[in-house]
Amino acid sequence: MNPISSRLTSASLLPIPHTISLISAMSFSSSSSKSLKVPTFKEEDEQEKLRQVLKYHNQTKHYARGPRGLDWANQPNPFRRYLSSPLLPLQHSSSDHDSVLYSSLFDSSSLPPPKPISLSTISHLLLHSLALSAWKTTGASTWPLRVNPSSGNLHPTEAYLISPPIPSLSHLPFVAHYAPKEHSLEVRANLPSSFFPEFFPENSFLIGVSSIFWREAWKYGERAFRYCNHDVGHAIAALAVAAGELGWELKLLDGLGSDDLNVLLNLHEVPEIESEHPDCLLLVFPKGGGRDVVINIDYKGIASAIREGFTSLEWKGTPNVLSKEHLCWEIIYKTAEAVKKPSLVSNSSLIDASSFKGIGVVSRSSYKELTVSQVVRMRRSAVDMDGVTFIDKSAFYQMLMHCLPSGSSTKGEQLALPFRALSWDSAEVHLALFVHRVSGLPKGLYFLVRNEDHLGDLKRAMRSEFEWRRPDGCPDGLPLYMLAEGDCQRLAKGLSCHQDIAGDGCFSLGMVARFEPVMREKGAWMYPRLFWETGVVGQVLYLEAHAMGISATGIGCYFDDPVHEVLGIKDSSFQSLYHFTVGGPVLDKRIMTLPAYPGPTSDV
Repeated sequence: MNPISSRLTSASLLPIPHTISLISAMSFSSSSSKSLKVPTFKEEDEQEKLRQVLKYHNQTKHYARGPRGLDWANQPNPFRRYLSSPLLPLQHSSSDHDSVLYSSLFDSSSLPPPKPISLSTISHLLLHSLALSAWKTTGASTWPLRVNPSSGNLHPTEAYLISPPIPSLSHLPFVAHYAPKEHSLEVRANLPSSFFPEFFPENSFLIGVSSIFWREAWKYGERAFRYCNHDVGHAIAALAVAAGELGWELKLLDGLGSDDLNVLLNLHEVPEIESEHPDCLLLVFPKGGGRDVVINIDYKGIASAIREGFTSLEWKGTPNVLSKEHLCWEIIYKTAEAVKKPSLVSNSSLIDASSFKGIGVVSRSSYKELTVSQVVRMRRSAVDMDGVTFIDKSAFYQMLMHCLPSGSSTKGEQLALPFRALSWDSAEVHLALFVHRVSGLPKGLYFLVRNEDHLGDLKRAMRSEFEWRRPDGCPDGLPLYMLAEGDCQRLAKGLSCHQDIAGDGCFSLGMVARFEPVMREKGAWMYPRLFWETGVVGQVLYLEAHAMGISATGIGCYFDDPVHEVLGIKDSSFQSLYHFTVGGPVLDKRIMTLPAYPGPTSDV
């Protein structure tokens, strides 16, 4: 018997079938097979990459292969270090008096003018995005928390600063690895002095992001690739918010390929099982201050400079070993190879940073009087929800409003913070919401359409009996629909691996992405980027919840195909990629909180 069917069929929300298959048959579009056109070698290569992605995705739908138990003796070190590389300490103090209120973060007119690159501002950026936020201790166990969320607190994401000279830090341009435990920069190499002036605007710098799959796979096995890419999205959003507070813009430079990033960050020297997969490169530059800002990025020239100049640099430091023994999940590395981003074919690309859109205010009074700095550093993942906390519907609407990619409800352009950091033009991720405790709003299943260009396709893909009715009092700019009314608390728990936390909050949700059509249109390299977008949405939900005095948690464990069956999705046109819950947290008083810096003297 299906282990969750009895739980789901008892819910009065929807006419759920008595038997829900946990592993559905692979059902993909066969349109390409109907064409008589003979595919070129490049087309065949792209089709093979897509087949690998679809194989991975379907093979890792909840019941993916994983370790039989946790090998604590080989738990990966959560901190990568480059042994013998010069260490540049950053500042630990935070100038909160300069920080804007969180409630004004999404209004471009409220953000400060751009600050210059300095030891102080670089320290502030990293302290409020990727640094440690606290240490937790109970009994003999001590572990660190970070500002950016991570699945299982395993933190596969690494970051690198590629910068021109910075006063009081370095008189030469450099590449450095960020060491969060020390809140310091490990200098890997010095760069040619012409690199930044030739290709990038004044007062700008780069941040490279990579993932160590082993850190997640140690616990989660084959499904780890999904979680690593959630975390990339979390990191992008965390950096975008911290940059915005300093008057800076942050944009994903997606015209460079994975091979270019591998050379730029010098990631090829680590053994494969502990290797770092190059994810993305982010450009940080001054905000326009109301002026039109269009930056011409010469991708071809940058790629050529990297390939010709960076291989001959004197790289410093040797990466530390994270575990003595390893268990290799081959499908992760095959999929990572299939989704590598190719270099942009065209010579250059324009980055338009002048279209900042603020999000409408529904209920500014729902927020506590907290600054951006306070909110980002107090972010925690709730372990349990209390099952009694309610939020008002105006607060609920405000939270969802900030999950929209732009100030317009008619299109899904990425014009709002932090979604404007992403490189794809329109949003691909939507929210299926299980509303449990929102005052003034009936319990039930709702749907937030983050890109209304997809509305017709969503209606056709989902259950015909859904109402698609606008809830009472919903703001005009919020494309939220009620699908079905009813108590869905047990349903939400059942779909999220029977976790009480999915039903005990104010609401929970599944992030549903336009899936196979996106990859057929753009390429298999969009697969991790869909997870990045869900991670950006998740980080917004985290910050919104904490700014309102409640909490949130990302849920990576859920039953993929039963979720699709509840929604009526029968193919891979749309897929659920990430679950989330928001509500009143239950605090464990047995656990003591210690400051992030200076942390405990003993190693973790």
